[in-house]
Formats: sequence, C-alpha cells, structure tokens
Amino acid sequence: MKPAAFEYHRARSVAGAVGLLTELGDDAKVVAGGQSLVAMMNFRLARPEHLVDITHIDGLSGIRREGDTLRIGALTTHRAVEKAELGDFGVLSRAMRWVGHLPIRTRGTVGGSIAHADATAEWCLLAVLLEARIVAEGPAGRREIPAGEFFLGPFTTALEPDELIVELVFPRPAPRAALTEYADRKGDFALVAAAVDLDADRVVLGGVGPTPVSADCPSSGTSHSRPPVSWADAVAGSLELRDEPGISAHYRRGLVRTLVERACEEASCGC
Repeated sequence: MKPAAFEYHRARSVAGAVGLLTELGDDAKVVAGGQSLVAMMNFRLARPEHLVDITHIDGLSGIRREGDTLRIGALTTHRAVEKAELGDFGVLSRAMRWVGHLPIRTRGTVGGSIAHADATAEWCLLAVLLEARIVAEGPAGRREIPAGEFFLGPFTTALEPDELIVELVFPRPAPRAALTEYADRKGDFALVAAAVDLDADRVVLGGVGPTPVSADCPSSGTSHSRPPVSWADAVAGSLELRDEPGISAHYRRGLVRTLVERACEEASCGC
C-alpha cells in the first residue's frame, strides 16, 4: 500500500524543526529513520498531513561519556550503539541484537524508538530500567523528562506536539544489567520482554501493560551475589494479566518467569 498524501519539510536545525512543528501543529509528524512511522503510513494507520525530516540536523547523533553519565543523541542508530564499546553501559549495546533485523538497526534511531513508545520496544524498557532522562526541545527551550514519567500509554508520551527529542541521558552505569525477550519469529515484535538491573534490584517488563512495567525486587545483596530465584516467581506472580486473542494469561505469565530468569543469568555474568 501507499501512504496518504502529505507535504514534506526538511529541517536544517533543531530550532528550525521546532519552528515547523509549532507552525504545523497536530497535523505534523517527525521522521528520522522512518522504521515505525513509514510502515504505519503505508498501512494508512497514520495519516500525517506534514512530515518534518530531521535527518539533516547536525549534532543529534553520537554517543558521549561524561563521568558516570552516558549521553546518546536522538539520531544515533541502533547499529551504532550495537557496535560501540560502552564498558559498564554494555547492556545498551548487547540489547540491540533484539532490535528487528540488520536493515532496521542500521536505519532506525534511538529517539525514534523512544518517541514511538511501543511498550515492548527495547529502548523504552532500557530507559525506564536505567532511569534515563529524555531531553526534549520546544519553543520554551529544553527540558528533561524522566523516563518513568515519559510513557503515558500505548504509543503515547509526555512529549508536546511542538517538542523534539534531542538526546537521551543515562545517569548511572549498569554493569550488571541485561535485557531479553521472546517473539514468535526472530525480528518480530516481542510478546514479552524483560530487563533487569541487579545492582538496582529492578525489573522492567514489556508486553504486560500499556507502558513498560517496573517491579522492585528484594535486594540481591552484595555486588558479587546472584539474585534469588524467587525474583522470577515474585514478578510473574504480581502481574494482573488477562487472556487475549492468540495468547493466554497463563502463557504470558510463564514467559515473564522464564525471561526474568534468563535476564538475571545474563546480568550476573555480564554477557
């Protein structure tokens, strides 16, 4: 299928993009890698009257370490993160293997994934898990939105229509963190995803609610200890799940239990 007719606008600066979004209002959508939006447009699930292309804006891509903080530009591709040597932020690069297929990782962007706000998307889970801040710029300037407050519902965020995501800020290292997921076929959307940070005693789940779901777990003790097996049982047992077409609550709960166990194992060895 082909998308409905739209008007194309190319922004050359963040200020220019914000100006276009302010002028065009709710009828405009930002496009970068296009891996989510363009597909939705082709199926007529999204019909923006205007597209604001931000791919030619300098300074919105790249990965920068500042002490214990990691900054990732909104136009940084999944593939760039996958190939990066991130040290004690290595969970970010390791998690990229779950993002679609190579062409998607090569074109898709970090900011685009966050803005799309799919509750099973890897970047959404990682942002909540590691307490990232989403930096957005609008007519009033820049503001930072905690990831835990950014995702409001299915494909819905706290971003204003005239704001543009410019950067993600990860405030602390996560040397013992991991993400894993399950899909019916490799590269498909995940049915369930689980991300864990053993040092923060946190689990974040995708596919069990309209947004990433956080769960605090009993302390795993010292930095060299492994989490109790009860983590997986406790998290799976705490969820309120319903049968849905194609997947029962019982099956989804079992996936949660298995994936939390796997993520804990991976986080323990940092592999």
